[in-house]
Amino acid sequence: MTKYFLLAFFLVTIGAKSSAQEMNYLGEPSFKVGEELDYKLKYGFFTAAEATIRVGESDKKFDDKPAYHIVADAKTAGTFDIFYKVRNRYETYVDQKTLEPYFYTENRKEASYRHSDNVTYDHNTDKITAAKGVYPMKGKTFDFLSAYYFARSVDISRLKIGDKFNLQYFLEDGVHSMEITYAGKEKMECSVGTFNCLKFNPTIIPGRVFRKSSKLYLWITDDKNRIPVKAHVELVVGSITMDLTGAKNLKYALNPLKK
Repeated sequence: MTKYFLLAFFLVTIGAKSSAQEMNYLGEPSFKVGEELDYKLKYGFFTAAEATIRVGESDKKFDDKPAYHIVADAKTAGTFDIFYKVRNRYETYVDQKTLEPYFYTENRKEASYRHSDNVTYDHNTDKITAAKGVYPMKGKTFDFLSAYYFARSVDISRLKIGDKFNLQYFLEDGVHSMEITYAGKEKMECSVGTFNCLKFNPTIIPGRVFRKSSKLYLWITDDKNRIPVKAHVELVVGSITMDLTGAKNLKYALNPLKK
């Protein structure tokens, strides 16, 4: 469950196309090498997991072009770490100009379960190669980490409440789509402070984890950083909240309304 909440959490920050407009890349990333973000995931009042995301400069080149190397580490905490230990790492290499992915890898250790995958995005042949096969790539397609970083650098100046977007991302066995609705602006408090935020609501597919009426909301800073500061999702039993607990080496100053 930790992986899929992280997936939804980061994916909701990106919009690809809507009936009203197209989300265009601003041409310059909203982050820089060295940025580090820390999050806590809480189930009710209990801290269930922690995640850290870091941006580095890759020592590898793809198509002879420089790339960013982005790494996310997620692990369970407290009592959850005793009964169901999780140690997951996700990595992506993205083009420094377009922010589109070249290569994604994940290594998941969840209790006795083990899973790894290496995904190559070939922009010359428009194909994605993963452990389970080769898949066609039509238009911009991301892994969940590259989706998040691309989304932070798109033009949302014309965004209106109720606008819906569909995004494309690859996950394990194919290219999938998620619909997201822009829900307006709100002030939101997190461990780092209180911020003016943009609010998004992605569609959730009900099942063993989510109720039919479950809602997932995410708040990102309404500034040049576009950092997710809070997310909340309802489960079949209880709810999970993700909270920003630390932010280092940002490209732009982080200015909370209050600390």
